Amino acid sequence: MYDPDELAEIREAKESWEAGTYGETVDRFGEREETFTTDTGGQEVDPLYTPADVEVDYREDLGYPGEEPYTRGVYSTMHRGRLWTMRQYAGMGTAAETNERFQYLIDEGSSGLSMAFDLPTQMGYDSDAAMAEGEVGRSGVAIDTLDDFETVFDGIPLDEVSTSMTINAPAGVLLAMYVAMGDEQGVPREQLRGTIQNDIMKEYIARNLYIYPPTESMRLITDIFEFCAAETPNFNTISISGYHIREAGSTAAQEIAFTLGDGIEYVEAALDAGLDVDEFAPQLSFFFNAHNNIFEEAAKFRAARRMWAQIMDERFGAESPKSKQLKFHTQTGGSTLTAQQIENNVVRVSYQALAAVLGGTQSLHTNGKDEALALPTEKSVRTALRTQQILAHESGAADTIDPLAGSYYVEDLTDGIEEEAFEILEEVDRRGGMLEAVESGWVQRQIQDVAFERQQEIEEGERIIVGVNEFEVDEEPEMDLEEVDPDQEQNQRERLKEVKAERDDAAVDEALAGLREAAQGTENVMPHVVDAVKAYATVQEISDVLRDEFGEYKPGR
Repeated sequence: MYDPDELAEIREAKESWEAGTYGETVDRFGEREETFTTDTGGQEVDPLYTPADVEVDYREDLGYPGEEPYTRGVYSTMHRGRLWTMRQYAGMGTAAETNERFQYLIDEGSSGLSMAFDLPTQMGYDSDAAMAEGEVGRSGVAIDTLDDFETVFDGIPLDEVSTSMTINAPAGVLLAMYVAMGDEQGVPREQLRGTIQNDIMKEYIARNLYIYPPTESMRLITDIFEFCAAETPNFNTISISGYHIREAGSTAAQEIAFTLGDGIEYVEAALDAGLDVDEFAPQLSFFFNAHNNIFEEAAKFRAARRMWAQIMDERFGAESPKSKQLKFHTQTGGSTLTAQQIENNVVRVSYQALAAVLGGTQSLHTNGKDEALALPTEKSVRTALRTQQILAHESGAADTIDPLAGSYYVEDLTDGIEEEAFEILEEVDRRGGMLEAVESGWVQRQIQDVAFERQQEIEEGERIIVGVNEFEVDEEPEMDLEEVDPDQEQNQRERLKEVKAERDDAAVDEALAGLREAAQGTENVMPHVVDAVKAYATVQEISDVLRDEFGEYKPGR
């Protein structure tokens, strides 16, 4: 971008400044720290950046929004054309409570819904299962049958909202319920918009909410890819998730490396199943974390876009521009929230949201300040949503595209994160790919090592967490927390009992038999799952058929 002779002059002038103006001041007064690094310690931060620190070919490395390499954004107008989807996460015990929260969020200006499920639902168990005792409705909404879905979306037109569902092992079942709800409302399937997380690889890595072994899980995922490409082309079939990898303690570079590595694994599985890359790749989406270091996080998002475009082009020969566009949702960092001085979390979330917007996110969830303690209250959810709305309409952050581009510091960070992430991916390839690297425990160990080092830094005071190890106060905050009704578990079980009593058992048996036959062969299972949920088969009944045919994953065996 600069004439070589001019760069040489700038480099020489910087060296003179470092030895003179800057160096003399440091010798006299010192600096705050011996070394400055990015938030995750991946890169040392220099005191000053100039054009001589950045080797950027504008057309090759940056380009223009909506064009390769997509560093500056996947859409030509980005947030000038349409703001990101403001998608607040909600799931409140019962279906009726969740419907009430969804209606509240829509009334308050949320432009998308994000659905949290309780632990039994995520593990493919019904509310009346012994395994579900004590967990029904605790971490999200309990979904047993299509009847629960009908209550959740009562009065919510599916042709007007986009819904994200944080569900993985039983993702096909919940997707089938959404499709069935659309059919009930008379919404053409091609008009349904939303995302299922459906990312089983990160469950093996960081979250452990898996059911089936890897090979069989990949079969279900590719069946969903194929079904949605034909039936619901505007629905994202997977949200390849770095969020939980970061929550487990990874660096920013590890987050995008392992996430894109998972993406590579899914693309390869789909190609092995005979699918065409340009048929399913446009429906892939990603899910990243946003932490406190604004510049590192924005650079991470920019690097991830550039990397995915290169991977899809060079590794998989994708031809459609949409196959190369990394579209992503962002959630602010849950692990950064503190139980101490929880008002500080509003500030943390605001900076994290700013980083996501500066980095070009397509949708955003902002955490409630009380989520370190409980599910967010209605008031804290409103504050979290207002944070996004103020950012959109008052801050000016969305008025121009990729406003940090050209910053010598940000471009250096972007290059550095990309280089480190590609080095990690090369090591993953040497180990046989992400699946092999995960099953051997190598990926998990890389993340655990970083998490351990960070915790040591906090405990030793090397890393300041405001309100936790510095700037502490003695008083306990007075705050209302969201509480789960202790009677709701029994009420949900009674509701399930009534649905089972009223449904056509013969139709359920027939649908489950069709699903079993498909699972035993090579037929796509998704049409049979849709038939089963329409007959009011339960999440566990469907999951148990697949457990019988596919088995359950046991790590280390």
